[in-house]
Amino acid sequence: MKPLLSRVAESVYWMARYMERAENVARFVGVNLHLRIDLPQGDVNGWQALIDTSGDAAVFLERYGTATPERVIEFLVFDTHNRNSILSCVRAARENARSVRETISSEMWEEINSFHLVLFDQAARPGPDSLPEFFQRVRRSCHLFQGVTDSTMTHNEAWHFIQLGRQLERADKTTRLLDVKYFILLPSASDVGTPYDDIQWSAVLKSVSGFEMYRKAHGRIVPIRIVEFLLLDGDFPRAVRHCVAAADYSLHTITGTPAANFSCGSEQRMGLLRSELDYAQVQAILAGGLHEFLDGLQAKMNRIDECVLEDFFARRAVTTVAAV
Repeated sequence: MKPLLSRVAESVYWMARYMERAENVARFVGVNLHLRIDLPQGDVNGWQALIDTSGDAAVFLERYGTATPERVIEFLVFDTHNRNSILSCVRAARENARSVRETISSEMWEEINSFHLVLFDQAARPGPDSLPEFFQRVRRSCHLFQGVTDSTMTHNEAWHFIQLGRQLERADKTTRLLDVKYFILLPSASDVGTPYDDIQWSAVLKSVSGFEMYRKAHGRIVPIRIVEFLLLDGDFPRAVRHCVAAADYSLHTITGTPAANFSCGSEQRMGLLRSELDYAQVQAILAGGLHEFLDGLQAKMNRIDECVLEDFFARRAVTTVAAV
């Protein structure tokens, strides 16, 4: 098999991460649209929450000021100066795909290019006729790209780099969604256990397409069970534990290292995180503080991403030995 160039591996890895990020932004905004319908009017706390968790609060404040639904949607969806907006993510994913057209399938290129053109056409208009419909369309386009990728691309080293990027991005966004709910979205501690609380937890599950799967497994809405489901479930595809296990499998397939062993920093750190999640208990997580646990998870996943960069993508200078 022809070895994969680091340039190609990096491009497909980031192509997958950007597409997953675009879908997750659509999910984040979508859950707030539903909350705006179901919760008391005038509550903008949830819109500020989206900005806070994006990591771009200072930039948003400088350029937009107060977080209103219209401003937040513009910033997170169409703002080309925001590198994490849906439009910027899809554009970046398309550029990465364009640079490796010889590696990906033609169907993948056609799908991502069409999606990119549709988004830019939408950005040139005054605004979508129906926001929920628009975000649903974004999510379906991302799903279609993932399906086309899995159906038309050989499941080789490049495909596993796509999986690695997708699963790490997905795990990170699930932790952020939980963090938003637990510490920002809830208007008041007095709302805990009320119908408002149930509405928000249901919206969180729906935002990861997990409402039906949760109800089948656990029945009624119980916050501790939802936290356990989204963090520690081994079968649900957006649960953090499932994502880390899938990323770990792809990483070992790329290196050829046997399971439960490691040959590089990214494998070692991924294995440690996977073991932590395999043996974690939700009661202990909540007792130690969910916010602290999620912060720790995000820091560990960021370090894994840095290790992937160092292990596979870093451009190292070639040293030459002078002739004697």
